[in-house]
Amino acid sequence: MIREGFRSIKIHGFMSFASVTIITACLIIMGSIFLLSLNIDALIADLEQQNEVVAFVDESIVDEDEAKSLEGSILGISNIWAADFVSRDSAMDSFMSKYDDRLMEGIDSTVFRHRFVIHLTDISQMADTKAELEAIPGIAKVNAHIEYADRFVRVRNIVSVVSLILTVILVFVSFFIMSNTIKLTTYGRREEIAIMKMVGATNGFIRTPFIIEGLILGILGGLFGFLAVWGIYTLLNSSLLDTLTGSFLSLVPFRTIMFPLLGAYIGIGILIGVFGGVNAIRNYLKV
Repeated sequence: MIREGFRSIKIHGFMSFASVTIITACLIIMGSIFLLSLNIDALIADLEQQNEVVAFVDESIVDEDEAKSLEGSILGISNIWAADFVSRDSAMDSFMSKYDDRLMEGIDSTVFRHRFVIHLTDISQMADTKAELEAIPGIAKVNAHIEYADRFVRVRNIVSVVSLILTVILVFVSFFIMSNTIKLTTYGRREEIAIMKMVGATNGFIRTPFIIEGLILGILGGLFGFLAVWGIYTLLNSSLLDTLTGSFLSLVPFRTIMFPLLGAYIGIGILIGVFGGVNAIRNYLKV
């Protein structure tokens, strides 16, 4: 039965080639959508780490040690993973480094406040985190770019939903096309299948070569799809690094996802091939 599955691929070479090509094309599209979503998530995660919330200490707390004592309460908020204390003197030095010293004549550090530069774990909870910070005794004001955080989260959610929908659609399209492609190869063997049924062959005995055929075609489609996506992604990454954008934006290294992606490609290819092969001969088994 295994030999018959391989023989069928060889005999129906063009249709086998068409099946592998269809699976490969669908997997390339699915992989591209997945990698786009993955890189957008990574970009937003990076922005989450860079996005800072500034909490100003109450002006009544003029002692640096008293201001630093608020760090424990700030880090006690679950959505905060880091809080860096910036003293008045450090804030003034940072400000003066950005502007002309002549503008700072006659101004000393008392103009500035002690503050904490805070990094959040999840920017979608920025509004709640800001409210919790403002509720801490000793924190006078909190600056947070909530509107930008909401936009980032909205983009991430839209991309995730769209990629999921497109992936599901492409899986069904691949299954449908694969099934119909194998149906064309089995159409010429319908009499053979009918005779085998009449002489007592079981459905499993007849179905097995088609399952083997779909299995092999699915594995080949998954491998070719993986290699194609690998090549396209590597080419895109190298092209991006050569541009000015590459200094500000970088793609997720392919080596960090290649083995899970390879397993997913082969798994999806096998599912499409096997179920496509089983579905293709279902009507011919009704004798």
